[in-house]
Amino acid sequence: MITKNERRLKIKTRVRGKVSGSPERPRLSVYRSNKQIYAQVIDDISGTTLASASSLKIQDKLPKKEMAAKVGEMIAQNAKEAGIETVAFDRNGYLYHGRIKELADAARKGGLKF
Repeated sequence: MITKNERRLKIKTRVRGKVSGSPERPRLSVYRSNKQIYAQVIDDISGTTLASASSLKIQDKLPKKEMAAKVGEMIAQNAKEAGIETVAFDRNGYLYHGRIKELADAARKGGLKF
């Protein structure tokens, strides 16, 4: 029997075979834990993180979906400050709904294109 985490890692490997970050179009990677959500803009060629945001920096006690939307806005702002307009979205093996979708929609609303 395959566990939920093994299934996600299998999907993640498949997605990462297709999605790669470059200096022109870096990868927006999302990680979600039970309580927090994290986002990074990564250039895979040089192996550097260009911008990041997480729900750890949010002081307010909000529902998880609203917290994900705030992180999406923060990552869009941080990416804009770093001079990044377009990214390749890496959902990291998670289904595109709930908190992942909220983060992506907020990042799009903040001005990122993907």
